[in-house]
Amino acid sequence: LIGPRRTAKLVDSINAMEPDIVLLAGDIVDEDLAPVIRQNLGESLSRLKAPLGVFGITGNHEYIGGAEAAVKYLEAHGISMLRDSVVKVADAFYVAGREDRDKNRFSGKPRKEVKDLLLGADLSRPVILLDHQPFALEKAMESGVDLQLSGHTHHGQLWPLNFITRAVYEVSMGYKKKGNTHFYVSPGFGGWGPPVRTGHRPEVVSILLRFR
Repeated sequence: LIGPRRTAKLVDSINAMEPDIVLLAGDIVDEDLAPVIRQNLGESLSRLKAPLGVFGITGNHEYIGGAEAAVKYLEAHGISMLRDSVVKVADAFYVAGREDRDKNRFSGKPRKEVKDLLLGADLSRPVILLDHQPFALEKAMESGVDLQLSGHTHHGQLWPLNFITRAVYEVSMGYKKKGNTHFYVSPGFGGWGPPVRTGHRPEVVSILLRFR
């Protein structure tokens, strides 16, 4: 979230798409919650409209700034945070949300493996996984996930850092299919550090899903 005008623009852009469901793949709050509260950015977030719900997960920046306070604030403003948990939506498909990969570093407690997270799910139904940092894509593929959505990379944000993210991540930005699992990594709408991007634009992603 970057300032009231940008946050309002983000919400307006999403609502204009008339989505069935909104999924936020982490780093919703950039470390320090104080300016978010001071500028009342949650008021804009509470305007997000989707009949099947608005769901989010933690990213590393929520953990850097204090995940519990960030999650409490986001949930108070209408975002259902999935923390190593799964929700069945419209009796039709599942949305699973992993805690951030850095959870263990900040809390001393490991997050669940994907296969353990999905133990109670009927894998004959479509499964969407939110996992902020797109590492070890094979774990989602091997666990029966149909679509994984991630962020984190910013696709480098500033040239030439995109060459580094391309080397570090199997998918630094965009779409890839691996086995029967679809992956999409978004560079995000906001940013980290200077409010500047080179080489690519901020994005809000609209995905049309057809279940067979």
